[in-house]
Amino acid sequence: MAPTGTKSVLITGCSTGGIGHALALTFQRKGFTVFATARDITKMSDLTSLSNTHCLALDVTSKFSIQQAVEFVTAHTNGRGLDILINNSGQQYVRPMMDMVEEEARKMFDVNFWGVFAVTQAFVDMLILAKGAIVNMASISGYWYTPYMAALAIFGETLRLELQPFGVRVISVITGAVDTNIMKNSSVPKLPTTSRYYTAEKQIIDLALGNDNDGVKRMSAEEFAGKVAGDVIGGANGKIWRGRYSSIARLFNVLMPTGVLDGILSKGRGLDAL
Repeated sequence: MAPTGTKSVLITGCSTGGIGHALALTFQRKGFTVFATARDITKMSDLTSLSNTHCLALDVTSKFSIQQAVEFVTAHTNGRGLDILINNSGQQYVRPMMDMVEEEARKMFDVNFWGVFAVTQAFVDMLILAKGAIVNMASISGYWYTPYMAALAIFGETLRLELQPFGVRVISVITGAVDTNIMKNSSVPKLPTTSRYYTAEKQIIDLALGNDNDGVKRMSAEEFAGKVAGDVIGGANGKIWRGRYSSIARLFNVLMPTGVLDGILSKGRGLDAL
């Protein structure tokens, strides 16, 4: 059971080396009861020994798995509801869109968008009870070249309006460059030799894996988690921009002419050399 008066947070995608793992450690240090989840519980084994921390197996694409998590959290929060839900689970699939396998592309939406939808819907009653907050980990990439992240940001803003009458905040974290394992664990995007983009394969691989020569400097997951936790605890609502380059990206999105922005994005993907 959670200690009386202790606030609670459930975080999806807490595998070691990621944003969720760093958030779990940050909220635990701040005295929260933490429900840390991952599809494979062995990938966050270091969290099991922490006080006020529960580690759960959760597959955000499985209704049965989600319902089991709801029942566990309900039983361990003394009927007080859930104070914070952080939707952080995600997978990466980097290919030119015309080279994507439709089945794999749909899986990305299932995890990165529909998984967020399903988990939020399952926990919303507990969040309303606690007058809590929902935090969706979106990305600056959603403004230019990642469709499921664009969908997630719009979902968050719609949900913010719909849950406002019930006292629930909805925060969309527009995430910049953060040093995590999501790229390191990604599969190498091998393109078919018939691909129109085959000559740009090296740049696409560097982009997918976050190789050092991609020129991107990243904020540590620990620093990022500290900033986001401070925002959430401090009462933030709506969009917040965190992570390296997030503020610059925000300005670019508003002020930079489309043609100039296209040139910047194309250069990093080898499109300028086609």
